[in-house]
Amino acid sequence: MDDATEAALAKELGILLKATQAALHHRMDEALRPLGLTVSQYACLSTLRAEPGITGSELARRTFVSRQSMNVLVQGMERQGLVDRAEEPGPRRERAVAPTPAGTAALAVAESRVAEVTARMLGRLGAAERMALRDALVASRDALLAGDD
Repeated sequence: MDDATEAALAKELGILLKATQAALHHRMDEALRPLGLTVSQYACLSTLRAEPGITGSELARRTFVSRQSMNVLVQGMERQGLVDRAEEPGPRRERAVAPTPAGTAALAVAESRVAEVTARMLGRLGAAERMALRDALVASRDALLAGDD
């Protein structure tokens, strides 16, 4: 493959990744909206369950929002009864955030809705194609993150 063809393919792949991400976000939003959840709230609840005690800064990084946006997001979730914040600050003066029973229940329903969306997204791919896609995305992500330490 010549350089011009390689460059055109790289550009097309970048556009396809962004378009796929946007379509996935849109479909997840449609699935979560009837539950009163946003995609960011879903990501936050999912991360809090998977990593209890995670700092606010790390939670923001893992859910792809700024630290300030995470603060606003958590405040809203707290008002909705989805999360509780510890009364006393912990390390670095951050108050720990944890899902409430209502938040855990909402997450369970949300996960089944999101699973339907991802099943639709991957429905036309066979098992080998899904693994190849996963491997290619991991390699692409890792290449972009290399040297970010």
